Amino acid sequence: MASLVEKVRGTLKSTDTEGPFELYVTRTPGYLWALFFKALHVHPVAVTLMSIVIGTAAGVFFYFDDLALNAVGMFLLIWANWYDCADGQLARMTDKRTLIGRILDGFAGDVWFFSIYLFITLRLTGQPMPFTDAHWGIVIWLLCAWAGFRCHARQCAVSDYYRNIHMWMQLGRSRCELDKYADVQERYLSLKWRSKDWFEKLYLFFYRAYCKGQEDQTPQFQKFYAAVNARWGDELPQRLRAEFRQKSLPLMPVTNLLTFDFRVGVLFLSLLVKQPWVYPLVEVSLMEYWRWRMRKTHEAFCADFTNRLEDYDRDVEENAGDHSEYE
Repeated sequence: MASLVEKVRGTLKSTDTEGPFELYVTRTPGYLWALFFKALHVHPVAVTLMSIVIGTAAGVFFYFDDLALNAVGMFLLIWANWYDCADGQLARMTDKRTLIGRILDGFAGDVWFFSIYLFITLRLTGQPMPFTDAHWGIVIWLLCAWAGFRCHARQCAVSDYYRNIHMWMQLGRSRCELDKYADVQERYLSLKWRSKDWFEKLYLFFYRAYCKGQEDQTPQFQKFYAAVNARWGDELPQRLRAEFRQKSLPLMPVTNLLTFDFRVGVLFLSLLVKQPWVYPLVEVSLMEYWRWRMRKTHEAFCADFTNRLEDYDRDVEENAGDHSEYE
């Protein structure tokens, strides 16, 4: 009989993109919740909506300068993240994967952290600033707005994009969610507001901007992606898959740090020492630096691969007829 860990691994998108922390701290509890919801015939989208409510409530408890109440908020945020894991695992278990589910899954985290930034800002407004005689005022609003709407948004978007690029190379197009802005835009324009498709058009309105932001951050990858699709479509040379995966794999732990792991660790630590301003400050400094380094590395090897595509053409000629995916 398969162990619990083996069962959890079977529900993951890719073991390359999940580290030990994700496997044992978030994915395993998420898997157990997914089994619970599967037994109750709960739809994955309903689980996502519950995570939005719980995660938003977590932010409220960070308003108070009280460690006991802050601890409640921390637990609620961890609980929301378990549900965020469970919805995807449940969708794969029950084959109920939908575009709206994927979009809501990403939207959930945005709503949690909007609540967190808002209530941290309200908590600090009017409070003394450390190391000065001044008080937090417009400064904390500007800091949290920049951290949330600029830094957090770009860090999570590009991290999600790099994970999907990695899964495209590792497992093939059908196993990733590498959506193109042009395709989403085309679908968006094909729908009418005054029709039964108004809700789909609404969420595509936001999703197309998300896809555009990902593509704007990755110009060298866009050139590589276009060249690869023009040359081989879905039948990529196995050596290209293997070499790209080798370059991309070291960046996967960084993508996890930039989405939830490190971010929440800093948040919780800043609340424990009653200095919540530390959290947005780390986002706009250290975490932005990590995003910049990760993006610079990824763009550099994408440009290098683009310049060497002719080398892989020879591999295709030598291995004509062998189009099996890289395992």
